[in-house]
Amino acid sequence: MKTRQKRPLQPPLPPMEARSVDEIPAGKGWQYEPKWDGFRCVAFREGEQIYLQSKAGQPLARYFPDIAGALSRLPATCFVLDGELVVPVSGALSFDELQLRLHPAASRVAKLAKAHPATYIVFDLLAENGQVFLKHSLRDRRRLLERFARLNFRSAKHLRLSPTTTDYRTADKWFK
Repeated sequence: MKTRQKRPLQPPLPPMEARSVDEIPAGKGWQYEPKWDGFRCVAFREGEQIYLQSKAGQPLARYFPDIAGALSRLPATCFVLDGELVVPVSGALSFDELQLRLHPAASRVAKLAKAHPATYIVFDLLAENGQVFLKHSLRDRRRLLERFARLNFRSAKHLRLSPTTTDYRTADKWFK
């Protein structure tokens, strides 16, 4: 008999936040990621249960059934991810289409999800299989996230790993 793994972190879980700065910091030890024009989302999975949480701690799964479905089909069954929900339209991210998802009618949300499926851009792995990684360094969490993505995102059409770089020039281009 297989023992079901209990999720070690429970919602609401405040996401880690980047600090606003006037200039991009330079020097050794910095890791940069692009800024996404979307909704911050912490995704929890425990067995068949999927919970998507907004930055403010509110549930989001009913507005993003496409993402909840994609997460439910992953081989991994116990994890907590941090990322950004975006809606690509004609090769660009559409914040307007993203906001339309916050609609009270489930039928309207389903229609919007079909017309313009969302993408969950993941930039952190906070926990997996009962292990919490919050106290690990960003470098270690990134390594764990890349492994998680290799094992789980291969056929996940709407889940993406956020790119990262240690190169200042690349980061500077992302933020312009």
